[in-house]
Amino acid sequence: MSAKGTLYLLPVDLGESNLEDVLPKRNLDLIKSLTYFVAENAKEARAFLKQCAYPEISRAELSLINQHVKTDELNSFLEPLLQGHNMGLMSDAGCPGIADPGAEIIKLAHKKEIKVVPLVGPSSIVLSIMASGFNGQNFAFNGYLPIDKAERPKRIKELEQLTVKFKQAQFFIETPYRNGTMFEDLLKTLQPNTYLLVATNITLGDECILVKPISAWKKGETPDFYKKPTVFGLYSY
Repeated sequence: MSAKGTLYLLPVDLGESNLEDVLPKRNLDLIKSLTYFVAENAKEARAFLKQCAYPEISRAELSLINQHVKTDELNSFLEPLLQGHNMGLMSDAGCPGIADPGAEIIKLAHKKEIKVVPLVGPSSIVLSIMASGFNGQNFAFNGYLPIDKAERPKRIKELEQLTVKFKQAQFFIETPYRNGTMFEDLLKTLQPNTYLLVATNITLGDECILVKPISAWKKGETPDFYKKPTVFGLYSY
């Protein structure tokens, strides 16, 4: 084969759900046609392929990407594409390239002039922004905030100031088992009239999306988000 293959960005469901509710039929059909995949975790990738009714799991050739993989190894992942084979890039959950190490593969693909095709699917970050009611014309995703007890309040204050000065909505995530600590720090640090979004288990059966000013959050109950993937957002009206 002389022509290069296509790198398809394959969204993955955000938890136990009916795939037909969150992924178009085109995605499922395309996945079954692929042999080469790049993923973060072999076990989770194979489980997802099984959900998609992949015809023969042993046929799938997986290359694994994480923080320990070096750039020269990443280049080798693209060899099937350079040989004319199509490939699928998947995240552990959600969309590849968004808060995900797969962005490195996508960057290399562009450098090698390989066609990149993003497919429609769930992203907890994008869906949280949609559901927030915050400024959809000006927003930022900040990944994880500092863990350090002195640095975290400073960063929270910085983000809050951006919502005031530039009317820029701010979104971020936390390791699920630390959601409670993050929530407490937000209540202690933010102004009473600053709005806080807490979006938990997006697309799942117990999905919960709440938006309230800090003054109201302080009067209510702590959300049920222990060990559940959650997106936080800030905005000042």
